[in-house]
Parts: sequence; structure tokens; C-alpha cells
Amino acid sequence: MKNFLDENFLLETKTAERLYHEYAKDMPIIDYHNHLPPDQILNNINFKNLTHAWLAGDHYKWRAMRTNGVNEKYCTGEESDDVKFEKWAETVPYTMRNPLYHWTHLELQRYFRIDKILNANTAKGIYDEASEKLQTQDFNVQGLLGMMKVETVCTTDDPLDSLVHHKDYADRTEAGVNMYPAFRPDKFILIENPAFASYLYRLGDIVGFEIKDFESLMKALRSRANFFNANGCRISDHGLEQIYAADFTEEGASKALKKVLAKEAISKEEELEFKSAVLHSLGVMYSELGWVQQFHVGALRNNNLRAMRELGPDTGWDSIGDFAQAQAMSKFLGKLDEYNQLSKTIIYNLNPADNYLIGTMIGNFNDGSVAGKVQFGSGWWFLDQKQGMEDQMNILSNVGLISRFVGMLTDSRSFLSFPRHEYFRRILCNLFGNDIENGELPNDIEWIGKLVQDISYNNTKNYFGF
Repeated sequence: MKNFLDENFLLETKTAERLYHEYAKDMPIIDYHNHLPPDQILNNINFKNLTHAWLAGDHYKWRAMRTNGVNEKYCTGEESDDVKFEKWAETVPYTMRNPLYHWTHLELQRYFRIDKILNANTAKGIYDEASEKLQTQDFNVQGLLGMMKVETVCTTDDPLDSLVHHKDYADRTEAGVNMYPAFRPDKFILIENPAFASYLYRLGDIVGFEIKDFESLMKALRSRANFFNANGCRISDHGLEQIYAADFTEEGASKALKKVLAKEAISKEEELEFKSAVLHSLGVMYSELGWVQQFHVGALRNNNLRAMRELGPDTGWDSIGDFAQAQAMSKFLGKLDEYNQLSKTIIYNLNPADNYLIGTMIGNFNDGSVAGKVQFGSGWWFLDQKQGMEDQMNILSNVGLISRFVGMLTDSRSFLSFPRHEYFRRILCNLFGNDIENGELPNDIEWIGKLVQDISYNNTKNYFGF
């Protein structure tokens, strides 16, 4: 029987062990999509304690605590940091077979060299030891990133953002980790949002002209994209239920926008026409800029209306949706491709029922111009766990080329989440290692080791061009 979380954790064969330890383990990390706060990277902060570093903003943990019967005051409420941590520690033993159990103990080991199992009895000792270390220079933000060999991070940023933190950080010659912004313009697509008009007014103030129709909106977004581009941005990102690809005209999109500004209701058809027009025009813009466009599809967000009202979004009340994806995705990508306006594209899928759909869809638009131009992104959110990652990689292997896969990202708000790259790499090496030992792949360690390194790092480096 293997020990829990030993050096060969998740590695089932000697070949898998060799692939991980000799090829994957020491590769740097490019985390090309996350939600890390850029001001904390700029200021190279030390976290006050382990609760601040580990529990603040982590809706994965909050969901588990709530499911375990923990009152909201210990999750997002005003209880003290040490008491919140105690409640999390009491919950951890009940998370067995949830990836949180693995991540929790990986993070304690990799950052703090704490090998104890977290529970109610060990909570105080672990909290005190980790919190004390977090006050030292070795455990500031740059120290935490350095421990995991993080080379580059891409934050996720609103077009309204001044990027002041990114600009100041770029001017610091001593900065260790590269930090770049990513363009996330969803609030200018989702016209049904009650706050949509206010976003347009704020955007108009920034660009210096009134946004009154579709043309002025796209001019303003292009202005902001140019600003982002000048500050190192090479990636856009969208978190949408599904791709929008209805037939549209600029006149129809303008009509919908003007109605909303006049506080008039619009129909579902008008809403979809507007969304489709903006999304297509953004796709053309990304191609002109040479950016990578990312789409996270399939989330059904803010299901609990009471919690949304009391706590706001991104607090742990989202789930997998069952949206129709294929036809609109094909139409959207196809329309861009038809006029050679399809940029490098990554599609992340949240509904496992659509995995083969996405896996085959990308093959329709890989045109030979770039290796792996259109990507089936790594398992994310509810699928960034062992089975979800294996499913995504097996399907990509079956219907595409896993050898050209750009690999893992954290999609996290926590600086302690980077062992997820290790988790991914161990699973990747185990898949290849098992195939070799089963005689399904040749025992060519040098070549397959290269593929493992490519998926872990090299493909990402080449794809994004950082």
C-alpha cells in the first residue's frame, strides 16, 4: 500500500514515475489564465495569515463548508480569521475523494513543508506555523510564485481597467515573474444585464466620446484593446453560457443598444442579435491584433437568488449548464475562418456531455497554419480534477493531437493554487506511462518525455509567444 501523497502520488507505474520525475517535474509554469489580483503581485505583499492566503475568495472551499453544515458567517462573514480556519479544518476530513482534499494537502506540503493531515486536532498548529512563515520575506507573493517555478501569469482584466498595476510592475527591473493583462469584455456583450447602460457610460468617459450605437461601441472597445495591447496583453477571455452566432446587422445591433440606453425593453431576438454582432466583431479584432481568444462555455451562474442578493457573484452558487453549443460554435468559428479572421482559439468546456463535441469541433478549424491553432482547453472549474482531466486528455487524444495541447492553468484567485500544475502533470505522466507499460505505446522514453515537456510548458511558450 502506498503512503498518502508520497513522491509517486498518482503515478501507477515505474514508467509514469520516470516521466514525471525526469521530464515534467522541473519544467517552469506559464499560467496563462487566472484571476490573481495584480496589485498584490505589484506590491509583493505578505499575507496576514493562512486564512487570508487560502480561504479569502475561494468559493470551492466555501461550497464544501456550506455542504458540511457550516454557517455562512464562517465562510464570507465577519468571524475572525482563526475561527474561519478552524471551520475549514473541521470540514477537510469530510472532503475525502473531492479534489479539495488533494489540493489542500499538496499546498501544505509544497509551500510550507507541512506533512500533517489537516483536521480539527491539527488545525491550530498548522495555522500558526503557516501564518508565521507567511510573514517572512521568503513567503511574499514573489516568493510563493518562485517556489513553484512560475515564469508568467496572465490576470483577467476589465476593459475599463487602467492597468496601472501592470504598468508599474513592468517598470520594475527587479520583478521576477512576468505579469500580463488579459482582456475580458463580457459586460459589453451581455446587454440583458441591468447595469449594461452604466458600463457604456463609464467606457465613454474613459475613451472620451459618447457611446450611442454599435459603431461607437466597437470603436471604444478597439481603443481599449489597443491600450491593453500596448501594455503587454496578448489574450482575450470570455466566460459565456454559449457562443452567440445569430444572423446580425450593425443596424440591428445599434437598434438594440439604443433601446437599452432609452430604458426600453428588447426582445430575446434583439438581445441575441446584439451579442452575436459584438462577439463576431471582437473576434475580427483579436485576429487583427494577433491575440489568442479564449472561451469558457457551459456555466449556469448565480443559481441561488437569495445568495446572489446577499453576497453577490463569484461566491459559490454556480453549476454546470446544459446549453446547446455545436451549431452556434461552428457558425461563429466558421464565419471568422471564412475570411481568414480566426485567431488562435482555446475553448474550455464545463459540461462533460459536450467533451466530444468540443474535441471534434476544434479539428474543423485547425487549418495547418499553426500547430494546434484551435485548442480544446484543459478541464476547468468542476472538471479540473483527476477524472475530469483524464476525460479531457483522453478525448483530445482520441479525436485530435494531445501532443499539441497547451496544457494546464489554475483559473484561480489564490497564490497557493499552483500545485494544480503538478497535479495535472502527474496525471498526464500516468496516462502516458500506463500506455507504455500496457504495450499501447512504444517504450521510447526520450520522445514521450519530450511530448510531456511540450504539454507541460513548451507548447504554451510557443503558442502564446511570451
